[in-house]
Amino acid sequence: MKVVNAMEADGMQTPHGVKVARVYDTEHAQAVHITLEPGESLKRHITPVDVFFYVLEGTGVVEIGDERREVTRDMLVESPKDIPHSWANESGSTFRVLVVKVPRPLTSTKVL
Repeated sequence: MKVVNAMEADGMQTPHGVKVARVYDTEHAQAVHITLEPGESLKRHITPVDVFFYVLEGTGVVEIGDERREVTRDMLVESPKDIPHSWANESGSTFRVLVVKVPRPLTSTKVL
């Protein structure tokens, strides 16, 4: 059995400059834990695979294509591959989201 504490997992460098930790990575899928502090955001980007986001804590704003929505804890958001999307924390507290990519991407995410 492998157990990973997302809050203690090693961080990774991204073009977004926010706290990101890969918590699951196999040949079939990938899961990433993202923490956005107040005022932080993920730049608009395109993922080459389908993605779903599960909000763990706080309130964030997600944009997928031309849609924009505020989401909170325990909400799941679907994002189809090749559709531009971004996240922002416009609140005054920490926002955490789990990102699951299926299948595991073979090419990199493209920042716009």
